[in-house]
Amino acid sequence: MRAPKIPIAVMTGVVVFAMSLVQADVQKSVDFNRDIRSILSNKCFQCHGPDESKRQGNLRLDVRDGAVAELDSGSVAVVPGKPEQSELVRRIVSDDVDERMPPTDSGRTLSPEEIRLLTEWIQQGGNYAQHWSYVRPVRPSVPVPQELYASWPQNSIDRFILDRLQRERLSPSSPTGRHALIRRVSLDLTGLPPTIGEVDEFVSDPDPRAYEWLIDRLLEKKTFGEHWARLWLDLARYADSAGYADDPLRTIWGYRDWVVRAINENKSFDQFTIEQLAGDLLENATEQQRIATAFHRNTLTNNEGGTNDEEFRNVAVVDRVNTTMAVWMGTTIACAQCHNHKYDPISQREFFQFFAFFNNTEDADRRDESPFVEVFSQSQREQRTRLNETMTALKDQLNTTTPELRAAQVKWEGEIVKTRQRAVTGRFVRVEIVGREEWLSLAEVQVFSGRENVALEGTATQTSIDFSSDPGLAIDGNTNGDHSKGSVTHTKRHANPWWMVELAEPAAIDRIVVWNRTDDGAGSRLNGFRVSLLDEQHRSVWKRDIAQAPVKNRELVIGIVPADIFTVVNTTANERSHTQQMQLDAYYRSVAPQRESVRTELVAVEKQLAAIRPATVPVMRQLAPDKRRITRIQHRGNFLDTTGEVSEGTPAAFPALPENAPRNRLTLARWLVDENNPLTARVIVNRYWEAVFGVGIVRTSEEFGIQGERPSHPELLDWLATELIRLKWDTKALLKLMVTSAAYQQTSQVDSELMERDPDNRLLARGPRVRLSAEMVRDQALFVSGLLSSRMFGPPVNPPQPVLGVNAAFGSGIDWTTSEGEDRYRRGLYTTWRRSNPYPSMVTFDAPNREVCTVRRARTNTPLQALVVLNDPVYVEAAQSLARRINTGGKTVAGKARYGFRCCLAREPDDGELEELVQLYEQAHARLVQDPQKSRQLATLPLGPVPEGSSVVDLAAWTVVGNVLLNLDEMFMKR
Repeated sequence: MRAPKIPIAVMTGVVVFAMSLVQADVQKSVDFNRDIRSILSNKCFQCHGPDESKRQGNLRLDVRDGAVAELDSGSVAVVPGKPEQSELVRRIVSDDVDERMPPTDSGRTLSPEEIRLLTEWIQQGGNYAQHWSYVRPVRPSVPVPQELYASWPQNSIDRFILDRLQRERLSPSSPTGRHALIRRVSLDLTGLPPTIGEVDEFVSDPDPRAYEWLIDRLLEKKTFGEHWARLWLDLARYADSAGYADDPLRTIWGYRDWVVRAINENKSFDQFTIEQLAGDLLENATEQQRIATAFHRNTLTNNEGGTNDEEFRNVAVVDRVNTTMAVWMGTTIACAQCHNHKYDPISQREFFQFFAFFNNTEDADRRDESPFVEVFSQSQREQRTRLNETMTALKDQLNTTTPELRAAQVKWEGEIVKTRQRAVTGRFVRVEIVGREEWLSLAEVQVFSGRENVALEGTATQTSIDFSSDPGLAIDGNTNGDHSKGSVTHTKRHANPWWMVELAEPAAIDRIVVWNRTDDGAGSRLNGFRVSLLDEQHRSVWKRDIAQAPVKNRELVIGIVPADIFTVVNTTANERSHTQQMQLDAYYRSVAPQRESVRTELVAVEKQLAAIRPATVPVMRQLAPDKRRITRIQHRGNFLDTTGEVSEGTPAAFPALPENAPRNRLTLARWLVDENNPLTARVIVNRYWEAVFGVGIVRTSEEFGIQGERPSHPELLDWLATELIRLKWDTKALLKLMVTSAAYQQTSQVDSELMERDPDNRLLARGPRVRLSAEMVRDQALFVSGLLSSRMFGPPVNPPQPVLGVNAAFGSGIDWTTSEGEDRYRRGLYTTWRRSNPYPSMVTFDAPNREVCTVRRARTNTPLQALVVLNDPVYVEAAQSLARRINTGGKTVAGKARYGFRCCLAREPDDGELEELVQLYEQAHARLVQDPQKSRQLATLPLGPVPEGSSVVDLAAWTVVGNVLLNLDEMFMKR
């Protein structure tokens, strides 16, 4: 802002012009945060703000020292109390387009009112103030209501609301009806409408505490955690796929389940924070605390060929910085990755100091997403419990000795002593053709030590390989002898070919089974083969020559019992030690014919247990001290172009970290929820307020910085923030406080005057009226139709979606196989969330793809949404199921229609609404009775056959009514 000095007379004329814009009546004092900061931020900071690299004219207007400093021209932008001498005033009112600020090519202009405010501000001293959100909230006094409305407030929230309404010369609305209230609060707390039984119970309860009791019941429902987890998963950018072009599926649902459980358990928000950001750093961290750290493993990963893992690891760390500041501090810090923030007092150096907190974890954009922990789903845990109980019972049965079993054992011992059959310990098993030139082909060689085929864990070799048939094919567990099926070994033709397996360790071998090749008459090549068992020094300890090749397989029994058991058997009973006798008894029970069925069942149970594989959850884990990465500032955010080294730290605009605390994620997490942090509590209560009332006290819930909007009720925001801390971060208590307020319980009806005065209901002169989220729209349709599954947790599910036959770029197809059974009807929370192709109907209702943190979803109302609910198979099926409920809900057409209406909207229909529904049913019935085929299709596809004894035409007509009910505007609204 360079300019020549001008005569004082000219400057005086400029000021006279500017001051003429001031209204004649005396205005209240100009407040910097309320009136001036947004003007400077929006119109000036781009060129005269915190970013030193972009600063023009050596003028800085975001701090007072810069505004009152002498410029290169000798002028001063802000001369306190003297607008006529202030360069800023001269430039904003100048007629010279080359001098006027903001510059014409910036696209920004100042309104007369903004010029007036800036001039008046300088006249009043040009005082600066710290941005309101960077100042720790101080608990304000609760306003005392005027006598006229003294009985209206239900809690302190209402006193703040009422105080503002009275200053605006507005009054609260009347309470809403009980039917509307229970539906509103049920949707807010559980995401689902109430049942007719719950409505009737609440409406008929005369106790003054009935509403409070209702809230307590809703807060304890498992559906509470499922509903509120949705909001958090948006923040956590949770998805069941990795992202980028190929977008492969990933397994991370254990984190989603952790969120649901934490919310249902009412984990305090400070602990909720600490576990997600640093659960792995807690002393004796539990599995669940480590799973919580998957919050920051929800970042995108890229496994495409040719990508640089370090590049995408760096991208993930940047995302963690941006997400942490957005979620907990409502601050957009992303632009500071490349340069000093243009509006907020955050430098690029401070960005990378914050970056350093997340730069020393083990994850590194690997395909296996390590490090991870293994978890079992609820159904898996239940199945494992049942199988373990069965296994314990079978083992108890197997280990129980009876007189009959004792007698059989004595007889068996005599036979062993007589036949002297014992197993032989060996390390190698060798199969060879002796004395001639031949090919050697084997389908399988099984080497048994007791009931276990120990060859499966061995390593195979052979004299040569032909037809790409390597020796490992004989220990792959596949006994198919057809060489064309790919499981038969093959050597070249030469003298004395051999095949051999080295066991993982020496074992007592009691039998060997050799499986021959079976195709094209080649099996005869195995004539005259020898099987040998060798010890660790390759000395033969047992061998057998077989003249005739087996057609399929040949079992060779070495000995009935292991050598150590044979030694015990060969010792007379009175000379055996107690330990030897116990060993012998246990062995006999393991082979006794009388226990064969028990052993068979036990093996089957063990196989079932082994088949239950845990899922994995990628987690955060700190690098060892000797492997720490050095963090450097990246020029223009380029990870390959770095400059000065930095260590962990937080922006200077906020309170400092504790001096003696280690600089790690745990300290950062505790800093975020420290009562001295000015932002976190404000941000959190504002987010809950937004969810309940439809718009935050700070409308820009994603931005509490200088570019954000000021709070509509600053004192209320600070009171709620301090109240949350006083409540020890109890978010259920915070929600209860909000929904028990009189402001929340008002009717949402609005007249034209109030709509004009306050269209967004920022002043809360009426109750909230908010469009439902995508998940709520679908869940509600399934719930009122009786289809919604109550099953919780576990892997994501695939409800019906259109088959498109489309592939993700460089990846797999985006179509899926629809889940069967009740998984088809689970809540939207559990639907597979693929970033490249989120569930289509929920996208139509504004669900994000979750590639990045979503602080605030858009709310739209489009014709496409109505088309989805009218035609999507999910909603058609819901209408069919609702029709079957309606058909059993009354004896007359009117009674059934009334029941269906109440299922959907909780309240009773008025006479006009009921008449229209009856007419719709009768008209549909009259048309459908003429077309039995269409009636059957409408009543059964895709739901299935109608209940026995039901009229297909009746159900088809009620399906039409159900489809209309699900499409009512009131169904999509919380009102």
